Amino acid sequence: MKTTKKIGIDIFSGAGGLSLGAENAGISIGLAIEKDPSAAKTFSKNHRGVNILCEDIGKIKPLEHIAKEPFIVFGGPPCQGFSLSNTKTRTEFNKNNYLFNEFVRFVDELQPEWFLFENVEGITTFNKGETVKEIKACFKEIGYETTEQVLYASDYGVPQHRNRFIMVGNRLGKVFEFPEKSDTRVTVEEAISDLPELLNGDKFAELPYSKDISEVSGYAQSMRSKSTVARQNLVSKNEDYVIERYKHIKQGQNWRAIPIEMMANYANVDNCHSGIYKRLDAGSPSVVISNYRKNMLIHPFQDRGLSVREAARLQSFPDHFEFEGTLMHVQQQIGNAVPPLLAEAIFKKILTY
Repeated sequence: MKTTKKIGIDIFSGAGGLSLGAENAGISIGLAIEKDPSAAKTFSKNHRGVNILCEDIGKIKPLEHIAKEPFIVFGGPPCQGFSLSNTKTRTEFNKNNYLFNEFVRFVDELQPEWFLFENVEGITTFNKGETVKEIKACFKEIGYETTEQVLYASDYGVPQHRNRFIMVGNRLGKVFEFPEKSDTRVTVEEAISDLPELLNGDKFAELPYSKDISEVSGYAQSMRSKSTVARQNLVSKNEDYVIERYKHIKQGQNWRAIPIEMMANYANVDNCHSGIYKRLDAGSPSVVISNYRKNMLIHPFQDRGLSVREAARLQSFPDHFEFEGTLMHVQQQIGNAVPPLLAEAIFKKILTY
């Protein structure tokens, strides 16, 4: 007897990290929605055959695009207003804070068995916790019981200490429990040591790996499973004075290791964020890969920024996954994404119910 594959709907999809995790867990993507053209192109390139709508979600009527009731709706509305790092627009009046209403509308109209809502950890303290209570109340009103938790990607095989707020809901009366943590941690060195050695500003579409697949970690082997070359070895070009600053920073250190006289262009160095000029520690999972170009995250051994492929590896995107758009757009897509391995663990747990 042939079983029908469960259908997932990805809204605010970005490059498709959640969708890749869902697909790896055994869920078929029936529709994706993403307003940003570059991210939509990336999604389309890597999820062939999936209908993706590149338009304002507020104008979309989901029942006009979905032939059958989906198993799950998932996504992460833009979170600029919720982020703890955003002090300028982190107020209840930021219109992006209420894009979750569109998420609720999709769930209400499509009536999936499950939904998965993700966002930044800062949403838990926004408006003194009232925002999360409001979101839960919205879903309760349309018949969904919810469970929420802040998860760390490094607990689920991702070589990065990335923290995300995850809310899972269902209309089946099930009490969802999040997946158990992994016993192992994947380090930066285990994740990227076989990728090509590069220089500041290098742009190579393809390069051979620096190690044979038999010589690399299990994590790197899994990332290379469908690829014979390292693609998108693209590094932002930093000014020479920036590279000189890098040379003073050891693994795990940040801008504070730079001699103060080399930071003269900063009006007040005390205002520098701790994540600026951070050299990754090879023996630990990475710090958060967000806007890694702007933050100037530094390769653990080489005096340069991270390449696109290195950042993708640290987010658990496999090497066959290719990003579309300008280098700046690609870097932002990677920084915004939900790590596919984290997503896969959650979807697999949902499927056990």
